[in-house]
Amino acid sequence: MKVRRWPWFLLGMAVSLALMGSCLGGMMALWLVTGGGLMGLGEGVAVIPVEGTIVSGEPPSGLTRPSNAYSAEIVRFIEQAEANPAVKAIVVRVDSPGGGVVASDEIYQALRKAEKPVVVSMGSVAASGGYYISCGADEVFANPNTLTGSIGVITLVPNIEGLLDKLGIKMYVMESGPHKEGGTFQPFTEKEREIWKGIIEETYDNFVQVVVEGRELPEERVRELADGRICTGEQALEAGLVDTLGNLPEAVARAGERGGIGGKPRIIPYRPTPSLFEGLWGAFLPANPLAAWQELAGQPFTVQYLYLGP
Repeated sequence: MKVRRWPWFLLGMAVSLALMGSCLGGMMALWLVTGGGLMGLGEGVAVIPVEGTIVSGEPPSGLTRPSNAYSAEIVRFIEQAEANPAVKAIVVRVDSPGGGVVASDEIYQALRKAEKPVVVSMGSVAASGGYYISCGADEVFANPNTLTGSIGVITLVPNIEGLLDKLGIKMYVMESGPHKEGGTFQPFTEKEREIWKGIIEETYDNFVQVVVEGRELPEERVRELADGRICTGEQALEAGLVDTLGNLPEAVARAGERGGIGGKPRIIPYRPTPSLFEGLWGAFLPANPLAAWQELAGQPFTVQYLYLGP
């Protein structure tokens, strides 16, 4: 009986490639942590991406990585860049419509604590929570066509009462207090609306103060702009919400100047390293286009700094 060896050959090749990818990933991780310091590459500017919807915690393990910006991971990168002697300044590349209030604030606070110069480079969108974290930088660059601003707060509370009626399903709710259920199976009461309005107003006031302090603008002027409106990078420059029009290369060059680097600065990228399992399967499985919204979709009562426009 003939033994077919080619399936085993292909499997062996796949495992070998995965192992090689893992080793290269480990070397890259070491390079990121040291900023190339062990290789004698010299001083540079850290570039940390904040891409996708901003959510709390660490990225989940699995076959594919959701295209979210995870606050714990980004804060860790900021701390690593701060501790890295090869890093003389930090550029945060923001391309995000915002997201969770707590997650946005965690990143903002980490940027405020950074002792090294911090420059933000806005991509296509840096709105709501994406703008919130940008206020933690020393200087903000935006493309003229960047969509930014959207200073405000939103919470999504789905009411499924009508759907249950159509399906003939009756939901009996037993709760420890009159406001525990809060609008999911029946409309909000006036008292519940008042409670949520207080939460949103307090969170909104916090956002306004972040802009006032970060952009050094009068509170009255910020409140005029903080009606949720979206604006272009050029409009944001006129309003004082950003400092300069430019793209990532200009932001990196400016960060290098602030960090005292002569000439063109070396870029030290801080990006997540895929695991062996992710490295093996990532080449074969496409990313889930809905993954970016999965976590927030499961948190309908979360107050968010989130831009929901087109």
